[in-house]
Amino acid sequence: MHTVWKGSISFGLVNIPVKLHAATENKDVKLRQLHKDCHTPISYKKVCEGCNQEVTDEDIVKAYEYAKNKFVVLDQEDLENLRKENEDKAVEIIDFVQLTEIDPIYFERTYFLSPDSTGAKAYSLLRKTLEQSGKIGIAKIIIRSKEQLAIVRVYQNALVMETIHYPDEVRSIGDVPNIPSEQDVVQKELDTALMLVEQLTTTFNPEKYTDDYRNALLELIEEKKATNTISTSDKQRPIPENVTDLMTALQASLEKTKKPATRKRTTRTKKNA
Repeated sequence: MHTVWKGSISFGLVNIPVKLHAATENKDVKLRQLHKDCHTPISYKKVCEGCNQEVTDEDIVKAYEYAKNKFVVLDQEDLENLRKENEDKAVEIIDFVQLTEIDPIYFERTYFLSPDSTGAKAYSLLRKTLEQSGKIGIAKIIIRSKEQLAIVRVYQNALVMETIHYPDEVRSIGDVPNIPSEQDVVQKELDTALMLVEQLTTTFNPEKYTDDYRNALLELIEEKKATNTISTSDKQRPIPENVTDLMTALQASLEKTKKPATRKRTTRTKKNA
């Protein structure tokens, strides 16, 4: 299982070296976009709106738009230093609360926590402590350059970490249109609704629920494969008019990807060199 993050979690003076693994995966059926006429895959290019030129990753910098068309450009070095400053710290559990105190609207993504080679005993201690106390831990962690609020809890026989939204990331219910005000409900209608809920009440079994649309889509794809209703594109990317043979094409590709000799590097690393 792929390791997403590696570090340590601490509560009090107990330090637990751990690894983070994604607990869920997206099972969506990914569909490609093809050109209707020749069924060749469509590609996307990054183009500068001002110059109307295609740009590479090396030509792109990150910036914050604080007003319309007004930007603060951020150095990649500054962002890396800021990230490392926080990433290098251990994730400290700062509070213990009841899971029922957190509304599900706050939950974002779940990760499995596994102990590193030297963390098995401390891992077991935290797991047992959470089980017997009936509490969950509240912590902070940096994942993909973003500080996340998270909870640590027990799931089956493992510790899991679930990232949760900060309060200011949850939109106000007051912004939702057309929510009716409190109205009198006819008691007979309420009794009937409650009876229906009682009849449909059962024990939650996740295996009972399946993605019917995805299964039907996969069946349709298999049917088309079986009946040879498939398309193969034999279109090649057009060679520029000034390229006449393979060697010329290779040379042109090298020239296109070569950094201009006159381009000045203005990163802070060069200044300090």
